[in-house]
Amino acid sequence: MAEPILELRNVTRTFGGVRATDDVSLAFMPGEIVGLIGPNGAGKTTLVNLISGFLPVSSGEIRYEGRSIVRQAPHQIARAGIARTFQIVQPFAQMTVLENVMAGSIFAGALGLKAARAKAVEALEFVRLAPFMDMPASELALANRKRLELAKSLAMNPRVLMLDEVNAGLNSSEITEALGMIRAIAERGITIIVIEHLIRVVAELAERAVVLHHGAVLSEGPVDSVLKDPRVVEAYLGNRFARRFAG
Repeated sequence: MAEPILELRNVTRTFGGVRATDDVSLAFMPGEIVGLIGPNGAGKTTLVNLISGFLPVSSGEIRYEGRSIVRQAPHQIARAGIARTFQIVQPFAQMTVLENVMAGSIFAGALGLKAARAKAVEALEFVRLAPFMDMPASELALANRKRLELAKSLAMNPRVLMLDEVNAGLNSSEITEALGMIRAIAERGITIIVIEHLIRVVAELAERAVVLHHGAVLSEGPVDSVLKDPRVVEAYLGNRFARRFAG
């Protein structure tokens, strides 16, 4: 049986007396797509920040490929193979689209300029932004800024990719296109953790769902089972959505 590529053991993060994550234990397998959902303030982004090293854990263990990463800096974690996007897209506005993606590949891979450029072009072609590579990033529309964020993460050559609200602000057709790209990434064997408010995205994309509530895991398992869990309906979805999903 395959071992988890990423494992959280009793991970807790406190801010003063508030537990942003509360004794979270999860395992992520190679190549799977997991939806991480929950109401605002549930601890989703905090969990991503803990895994990626932007925040230290207060207690507990995070293991990647069998080794602890709790004391590693963000650049060390990125170079090991864990990449993430950010909920608020903030590209380097005065740099070109290509230069933005090159920065990601250099940061994560310690590559020279030639290798970083080749990696960046490959990522931009995948997300269909290659025609815009010489444009200042500040001129991109929102949908293309989201693609730029994805390209920056792909250029880091990840084995685990955490997508934080990557579909927020997109229209229906843009979301459909984004889902196709995410599936294609997973087909490369990359583990994807999708942090989402859009239940449609999780229902269509993920094999497994994890629901956080007040920093703790409320429910975990196959998506259809989780979305019908009475605790999830009460805490997050509401009966109206539950009836629609069941139908």
